[in-house]
Amino acid sequence: MVGTRNQALGGALLVVAYTGLIASADGITKLLAGQYAAAQLYALSGAMVVGFCLLADRLPAQRGGFRTRCPRAMTLRSVATLIAAVCFFYAFRLLPFAEVFVFIGLMPLLAGAMSGLVLKEPVRPAAWIALAAGFCGVLFLLPHGNADAHASWGHFVAFGAVLSGTFSMTMARFIGRYESNALAQVFYPNLTLCGAMLLALPFVWVPMPLADVGWAAAYAFLLFGARWLLVVALRLMASYAVTPLMNLQFIWMAVIGSVFFGEFPPATTYIGGAIVIASGLYLVWDQFAPALPRLRGQGRLQTDP
Repeated sequence: MVGTRNQALGGALLVVAYTGLIASADGITKLLAGQYAAAQLYALSGAMVVGFCLLADRLPAQRGGFRTRCPRAMTLRSVATLIAAVCFFYAFRLLPFAEVFVFIGLMPLLAGAMSGLVLKEPVRPAAWIALAAGFCGVLFLLPHGNADAHASWGHFVAFGAVLSGTFSMTMARFIGRYESNALAQVFYPNLTLCGAMLLALPFVWVPMPLADVGWAAAYAFLLFGARWLLVVALRLMASYAVTPLMNLQFIWMAVIGSVFFGEFPPATTYIGGAIVIASGLYLVWDQFAPALPRLRGQGRLQTDP
């Protein structure tokens, strides 16, 4: 019991660290999104992350190289990561920084649904109730009346980003059933991202000053650390327990948006965020508090460590 609690606590701390790293990386994405195409940023940063992986593979504590026992699942994760990266890039270009969070806040709820559909984990009725509440939160952000068409497109792209991003995380959880090589799960998605963006790079390349190259390098370093931490956390905890903790990104994103971009979202953004956070936390409470004895029984989720 103590070991299980320590494992859960360790996973939770990793997710908290992840939120700080990924929110900072997202801030750099928004900073560069208005000046460069997605292909330029991701070809450069993807190559850097691949390089970081190659360096990390030389560490004495790292074993297994980049071998994987789940090539098809790794391919699906890599493609989903590619789609999510491109969609998030344009979502940050079209929408205020904190507003994108409300869509990110749907990821715990989508993870609960995908756990049943993809991982064959049982999904309780409360998961569907929480999912419906989360969508109600998103409705506070949808444009009304004579809203900007670009904002409407931005909402659609943001939803595509979280949908593909959640599927990528679900595949990470699936792969974690069979192997503990976290580095491979960082290496292959970024190799796919870099390779795909290199194909488009000649058509969109714009010369970058040294300062922007530095920002891209910082983004790559933060992304490398964040994704490695998340893969390890997903091995220690089920995805429906990990993703609600990711809602801490709202705090980071609201602060970064106001301090660095001068964005002060309307009250509806905070109302929508509060609804999404509450629905995610309720899902966690429903999974662990009232049903704890049942979950320890024979029906325990097969993907849990």
